[in-house]
Amino acid sequence: MESDRLKNEVARRLPSGRYQHVLRVMETAMILADRFGENKEKAETAALLHDVAKAMPKEELKRITEAEGDPAAVLEFHHELWHGPAGAVIARDEFGIRDPDILAAVRFHTTGRAGMSRLEKIIYIADMIEPGRDFPGAGNLRAEAERSLDAALTACSAHNLQYLASVRAAIHPDTLRCYNDSLSLGKGALNR
Repeated sequence: MESDRLKNEVARRLPSGRYQHVLRVMETAMILADRFGENKEKAETAALLHDVAKAMPKEELKRITEAEGDPAAVLEFHHELWHGPAGAVIARDEFGIRDPDILAAVRFHTTGRAGMSRLEKIIYIADMIEPGRDFPGAGNLRAEAERSLDAALTACSAHNLQYLASVRAAIHPDTLRCYNDSLSLGKGALNR
């Protein structure tokens, strides 16, 4: 699907503020793709579709995820995680995306996972560091993304874990596996 048509369709499904976030994630993902040797068109597509299901009602997200068998048991966790797996189904079924790497990048951008591809890492990181994000520490995460994709993944996944623990939210096992795996990739703090 051509970029302009994809943008129009995604814009139609999202509130304006969320769509602006998607565009910033797309721009950030394309910068990271260029920096770290990933296909920019795949990064653009995955970024545009990463939140395609974000504005859907919880009941619809649940229905879509259950229909796929919920292989990651994401429905057992906070509904904010559900739009990733549901979005991957929508990308496949409604947008005709067949590239498994793009679908995985959409599916796992909420939780991360062990063994993420370069594209998956880029979308996960871009979602967290896009210029509209202004939480404490966002600048540090952006600095990590300047130097190393794996260092940025470790920093972003650590930030995510710290945030979830601070609000006493249940942490999806894929999120823990993402962090643990990132330590081995980036030679975490204890290994330096």
